[in-house]
Amino acid sequence: MANLRTTFTGIDFPNPFMLASAPPTESESNIRRAYDAGWGGVVTKTIGLHQVVNVRGPKTKFPRIDSDGRLSMAKRPDSSVVASWNWELISDKPLDWWIGKLSAIKRDYPDHVLVASIMAGSGSDEEMRAWQTLVTAVQDEGVDAVELNYSCPHMDRVDMGSGLGKDKVLCSTTTQVVKEVAKVPVWTKLTPATADIAEEAGAAFLGGADAISSANTFPSLPPIDPETLDFEVNVDGYVSSGGLGGPAILMQSLAKMAQMTEAFPDREFSGIGGISTFKDALAYFLLGCGTVQVATAAMLDKAIGPNVVRGLIEGMTELMEQRGYASLDDFRGLRRGAVVAQSEIGRPEGSDYDRRADDPEAEGYALEEAINA
Repeated sequence: MANLRTTFTGIDFPNPFMLASAPPTESESNIRRAYDAGWGGVVTKTIGLHQVVNVRGPKTKFPRIDSDGRLSMAKRPDSSVVASWNWELISDKPLDWWIGKLSAIKRDYPDHVLVASIMAGSGSDEEMRAWQTLVTAVQDEGVDAVELNYSCPHMDRVDMGSGLGKDKVLCSTTTQVVKEVAKVPVWTKLTPATADIAEEAGAAFLGGADAISSANTFPSLPPIDPETLDFEVNVDGYVSSGGLGGPAILMQSLAKMAQMTEAFPDREFSGIGGISTFKDALAYFLLGCGTVQVATAAMLDKAIGPNVVRGLIEGMTELMEQRGYASLDDFRGLRRGAVVAQSEIGRPEGSDYDRRADDPEAEGYALEEAINA
């Protein structure tokens, strides 16, 4: 009998599927709805000490592609969502707002996992102490773990969000500062906007991180409207880089995860990026992840994804029973060693290599007769 229960960073999960830190997890009622729907855990919207002010207008949009190949954020008939794009900052509700609500959620849902995402700066001793203030406050509320946001792509400061996550020294020292006061497991959420994310992961582990969450959204700009010549999302004609998520980043996020799980096969990872179905989640488990987190697909399914989590649970259970797996441990990391350097991939024998003979149905290549016509 397949059992989806799992233990991650010492925490017991009813199942390995979590709602990622995103706009829907800023609401106490949404977090409760998520547990009722079947999610094993929820990561809150990132909490800071002080209130932030977001830009005017839409904060999140969903790029769509139609049969003509046009990519636009405008809703159109016969178009399909391929990604999400947002430029929303952390929670605009400060720490004080969350106090009392976090403890009430844990009191009512003791068997579900609640993780508090937190963020501060790292440019001074005072800001480093802000991390400790945040950790102490949320763990006193009873959260099961904290996730350190080293990955938000919208911050203008080099010592905050993805700026911090690109700096190995800050990744290590900030984590170390948090671990000095943390009584719960500490996860660090890294930015994918680095050359070799395993280096930042190593720095976080050196600082004492219990797990790495990856990947957050990729830096990106919205499409330009050919009618107005403006970006499809803008304020007074101006735009800044936002975060691209959803199905479009699945393969990129898997590549980032593979770098880390190969480098640190004995450490723990929570996979994020492009997960819509159990097949997507399965890829992360096969690379060695212990849990996975979902945002875009859930947002498009009544904000908290009741149908998404049902599909994840049912699909994974069915696959495990078909293959005779009793638990996730039976196949976790099974494909970790399959990601190798390109030079290690097999080549055809002989010097008269013909691409079409090797792959006669290859897409994207013109037939020789068409070229010579």
